[in-house]
Amino acid sequence: METLVITAVILCTYFMCAARRITTLVRGFAMQSFFLFAYALLRALTENSVELYVVAGLLFALKVIAIPYSLDRICVKIRVNDNLGLFMNTQLSLILALAFTYCSWIFSKMIVPVQDPGMAVALTASFTVVMAGLFIMVFRMKAVTQTVGLLVMENGIFLLGSSIAGGLPFFVEIAVFMDVFVSVIILNIFVYRINKLFTHIDVAKLTRLKG
Repeated sequence: METLVITAVILCTYFMCAARRITTLVRGFAMQSFFLFAYALLRALTENSVELYVVAGLLFALKVIAIPYSLDRICVKIRVNDNLGLFMNTQLSLILALAFTYCSWIFSKMIVPVQDPGMAVALTASFTVVMAGLFIMVFRMKAVTQTVGLLVMENGIFLLGSSIAGGLPFFVEIAVFMDVFVSVIILNIFVYRINKLFTHIDVAKLTRLKG
């Protein structure tokens, strides 16, 4: 079951890399976060850990509901054009995402024993999600995508921590969730101010401000 959930996380990652619209990208992040919630819940049921139940609940509340709602609201408020603006087209983006998975699988097989294929799958998904988040930050033009890319990278780190040695310490998980939530609030304010000052959030056009 955990392998199926991790596979769904990877498919959501491909969906985000191929997205053309901001609303589609945000929906993809919400779906990916939901499957991460399902993964954390499965681990909590397996280990019968109250701490993991709390982490799963926070994951659902923040990343499945609160943060996507916040991103949708800021996009409506600044009346942003829904087109992402692509430095790389969707076909090449999807091919690159598949290459991320292939490279991650090769690397995972090098560091994980052959007897533990489940761990190799989890590590492959983790590295794929982190690299995809970085890709979204670099190759998408709208400033909102910088926020989404950062959140996707954090999802990959969360999956990595959940897969290795039963997860990160409880208070570290809580601190990371709070940091991510505050970061989203700050980035939303930042995007709003950019739009107010320059009437757009296209990061390609902001390069003209270089001295």
